[in-house]
Amino acid sequence: MIQLDWNSIFMQIFAFVLCITVHEFAHAITAYKLGDPTPKRQGRVTLNPLDHLDPLGTLMVILMVITGARGIGWGKAVQVNPANFEHPRRDLMLVAAAGPFSNLVFALLIAVVVRLVPIPMTPSLAEFLVYMVYMNIGLMFFNLIPIAPLDGSKILAGLLPAETAYRYELAMFRFGPILLLALVFIVPGVLSVLVGLPTAMLASRLLGMGI
Repeated sequence: MIQLDWNSIFMQIFAFVLCITVHEFAHAITAYKLGDPTPKRQGRVTLNPLDHLDPLGTLMVILMVITGARGIGWGKAVQVNPANFEHPRRDLMLVAAAGPFSNLVFALLIAVVVRLVPIPMTPSLAEFLVYMVYMNIGLMFFNLIPIAPLDGSKILAGLLPAETAYRYELAMFRFGPILLLALVFIVPGVLSVLVGLPTAMLASRLLGMGI
């Protein structure tokens, strides 16, 4: 009979909830500050996790954590109306970039606490904080992959010339989800290079562990 480490399972799920909440809140507050009231009207400018969790995306995370299977989890996408932005292409790019950037900032803050703040920690708390750093950095690198519907595709579209961006977004609309699923389930070695390795390197540097 398989013995499950429920303490570790709970920490991983809780870390996912916190990281996704910060990530989606960053999208929402950035869009709102840039002139789009849509996230505010939909109740997304909040740090309440219940307003940012996607039921299926969260269930996928729970199943992955419990079974150890490969897969992806996700939060509820923040809806925006580009017509409300003064500079639609630039502002859409900034809204997309806000999510991964928030995870980087979150990881930096936690690393500072772990390394510099002289507070007593139980082994479980220390393990949880370290896991939070890795989770945030992993989410950042994963979301920066330029494949739709990930944030990286919107960031790249904002950097490309308008005509090239249009063609790229059209291709991503058609093939992006298929490419992403292939990346996760068929060629996970590529995902390890794009996400796993840089996550381990940066997170260990932030925590002063070396690699």
